[in-house]
Amino acid sequence: MHAKSDSEVTSLAPSSPTRSPRRPVYYVQSPSRDSHDGEKMSFQSTPILSPMGSPPHSNSSLGRHSRESSTSRFSGSLKPGSRKVQPHDGRNGKGNKGWNQCSVIEEEGPYDEFDEEKGWPRRCYVFLFILCFVLLFTMFSLILWGASRPYKPKVTAQSIIFHDFYVSEGSDATGVPTKMISLNATLKMRFYNPATFFGVHVTSTPMDLMYYQLVVASGQVQKFYQSRRTHRTINIVLQGKKVPLYGGGASLTSADAVGGVPLDLTFDIKAKAYVLGKLVKTKFRKHVYCKIDLDSATLMKSRSLKNSCKYD
Repeated sequence: MHAKSDSEVTSLAPSSPTRSPRRPVYYVQSPSRDSHDGEKMSFQSTPILSPMGSPPHSNSSLGRHSRESSTSRFSGSLKPGSRKVQPHDGRNGKGNKGWNQCSVIEEEGPYDEFDEEKGWPRRCYVFLFILCFVLLFTMFSLILWGASRPYKPKVTAQSIIFHDFYVSEGSDATGVPTKMISLNATLKMRFYNPATFFGVHVTSTPMDLMYYQLVVASGQVQKFYQSRRTHRTINIVLQGKKVPLYGGGASLTSADAVGGVPLDLTFDIKAKAYVLGKLVKTKFRKHVYCKIDLDSATLMKSRSLKNSCKYD
């Protein structure tokens, strides 16, 4: 018999039942180097002969084609910009160092929507901060304003002194003849600021000394500042010179003979407190009305007004 070639042995191997069993064929899959664009990765299969040196079976070549086709399908399914690494086999030993298992993370869509979501809460916080600040400041101002209201200044008309009182004949600016009156007096008044945390700026309306609704003398408080929990005594000069009486002169003479000239003193004391600068201001106003009887026998003498005045 002549010796058979290796190709004939390979082709007749499936039909020879008496021959020794087939040796398994081993494949080592090694990853090829990455391409410069990093788009995909392919695998190469290198057959290793069995220990007996027998060539690979035709079925193994078929398996190889199926592996390569599956590898190519896997590589083709990857999207541009993403990479897929085949998990390593536990039998590869040291050659697998650095090939960790990983999964593909696909990031799609713009990032602008995330920036907008971060920007909106920041604007909300700014708006809420301003709103809370305004509300707290308003509440604090109202509390200060309410706390300052009970501290109303106290005004007391203490006494009055009439220095001069004259009734004479004369004429007004237009030449009409009438009786003229001249009066000079000093009003003594006490002002007290009971506030514990603010001072006040004090002034007054004109202080009018009237005879039957006719002003015969007037004066006014000069503006001053009164600090907290302090008081002062104020002297106001009331003066009238040659004031025409017109029809009231006749009754003036008869009333004086009886023993008194009825006079009315009326004025308003105004105080303003800057509790929190000009942002929180508190205003006070007190009306004073005094009824006085002028007698020629009491000139140059101090007359108490303790029971003669009303305060509103």
